[in-house]
Amino acid sequence: GAPYAGCAVSLHHGINVFVFVFVLNGAVPGEPVKKDENSRRGNWGNQIEFVLTSVGAFMFPYFIMLVFCGIPLFFLELSFGQFTSLGCLGVWKVSPMFKGVGYGMMVVSTYIGIYYNVVICIAFYYFFMSMTNLLPWTYCNNPWNTPDCTGVVGTPLANATFANVSAVVSGLTEIVNRTKRTSPSEEYWRNYVLNISDGIGNFGEVRLPILGCLAVSWVVVFLCLIRGVKSSGKVVYFTATFPYVVLTILFIRGITLEGAISGIKYYLTPQWEKILDAKVWGDAASQIFYSLGCAWGGLITMASYNKFHNNCFRDSIIISVTNCGTSVYAGFVIFSILGFMANHLGVDVSEVADHGPGLAFVAYPEALTLLPISPLWSLLFFFMLILLGLGTQFCLLETLVTAVVDEIGTDWIIKNKTYVTLGVAIVGFLLGVPLTTRAGIYWLLLMDNYAASFSLVVISCIMCICIMYVYGHKNYFKDVEMMLGFPPPLFFRICWKYVSPFIITFILIFTVIQYKPITYNDYVYPSWSLIIGFAMALSSVICIPIYALFKIAVSEGSTFLERLKNSVKPDPDWGPALQEHRKGRYATTGPESVEVRPLKEELKDEGKEKLKEKETEKKDEIGLTIPGSNGSTLNPTPSA
Repeated sequence: GAPYAGCAVSLHHGINVFVFVFVLNGAVPGEPVKKDENSRRGNWGNQIEFVLTSVGAFMFPYFIMLVFCGIPLFFLELSFGQFTSLGCLGVWKVSPMFKGVGYGMMVVSTYIGIYYNVVICIAFYYFFMSMTNLLPWTYCNNPWNTPDCTGVVGTPLANATFANVSAVVSGLTEIVNRTKRTSPSEEYWRNYVLNISDGIGNFGEVRLPILGCLAVSWVVVFLCLIRGVKSSGKVVYFTATFPYVVLTILFIRGITLEGAISGIKYYLTPQWEKILDAKVWGDAASQIFYSLGCAWGGLITMASYNKFHNNCFRDSIIISVTNCGTSVYAGFVIFSILGFMANHLGVDVSEVADHGPGLAFVAYPEALTLLPISPLWSLLFFFMLILLGLGTQFCLLETLVTAVVDEIGTDWIIKNKTYVTLGVAIVGFLLGVPLTTRAGIYWLLLMDNYAASFSLVVISCIMCICIMYVYGHKNYFKDVEMMLGFPPPLFFRICWKYVSPFIITFILIFTVIQYKPITYNDYVYPSWSLIIGFAMALSSVICIPIYALFKIAVSEGSTFLERLKNSVKPDPDWGPALQEHRKGRYATTGPESVEVRPLKEELKDEGKEKLKEKETEKKDEIGLTIPGSNGSTLNPTPSA
């Protein structure tokens, strides 16, 4: 139980930190508050918008290995994107041969964005269906129910008398005696909402209500991103904070219910006999890795809109701790209600608990039917799910749009970014249509288990290797120091170089060792569908070697080794986007200015570089202006 308590305390401190950090508007102490630094590309209007967008994007539990893997990787990606003010494609100017990693991130974000918005649209559907006097999944007297259906509240009691109370009691006794019951919420989910087919190959017709909600979901996402981070940054004030209001309301209601304590005890009681099980540690490491959203490009993209001297180190601590605290808090809310339901049925909490879609759309909605004014609680719950989902979807869509805009980099594409956003939204909607068919849930789970699992681990591992060992850890530490005003703490330097790559490798190994073919309840996926799943997983990873070979082939050099060496050298315009931030070895744009040199040598030359700065400033006044693809203007001067 210690990790849970620790994270709960951290949440309290995290909220206090929020109050103080935002008065600085994301600047390092001593830096004056300014308008957009990058007027061509834009910045977050206020640093709270960046933090809230990131917090909104990630709300599920993770408790172990947060310190040694989660926060360090989070900080690494934030600093990576913020240093260059570029998205997941542009940042690989640090070592062009690895740009395939950026394309892999885009592929993963595309997969996640497609199926994640389908989940949001289902939450929309439940939200609309909750606007009624009686929740439609309360009783078993509906056309979609089967003879095996047994409700937790007996029969409709609108005209009930004391005589039929015994019937209700006997109904509950029957529920307890059954080894496995079929609830009205489960049949509503399977037989009505999904109208699920008998297999992944049997698509059937499109579920028009779900399709309509999918359109609503994409329209909402597009409207919130119509002006990029300028509009989404304002929206997240609500989408990232109001869920806390809903959680608090549900928590207060939950803990006042009979049996809530048993649910909370079940939630907090650790299973010490599994502490030495390697699988448990592997699962825990995977959970922290995936829940923080590393390696799909969203963190790099969101951080790229920060001002150059924003304290992203502080942001990484705040966001990670807030995620942990929120996860713990949400656990209390969920299990207090499930404890009440278990007490009502006279069964153990483990028998009513579920995971994934089963928890969000079956178990918890069923528990809500037991509460007075159940439609109100259902509206609040699904409204919270919608807001949480939108926060993540903002990051996914902005990742794709930013990558496209930064890659093309023309003035027209930057001024007309809205059209790119609209195009991505339309394509995302069309690709999501098959997931609204009767076989949609099978495909959704297939994409979730294959398209965004193994590939994320590979991408993250290669990213660490590139930054720490190809570009060079000393060079990157110096870049971070130039940006923040202080070097990365020793702990993070050690994690970036050794600990985090080791943990990522650990996750990768256990992902392979623990592999089991995907199933959905009693349905076993056919072999051909698993092949498609593996193809989706490899489609993002394969971008890395393909682009690397391409880059080596087109690089200068008469031999393979010369081309390889040139392909990993930083691009001439690698570095800060704005000329005002290009200091030290980034002060000029000649090849010698970006040559990777040992840190000690740079320190020796620091005095000489200061003398050159005055001369460079004079030369800049008469230098040619060359627009960069990232919105910067570079003023070249002759090398000394």
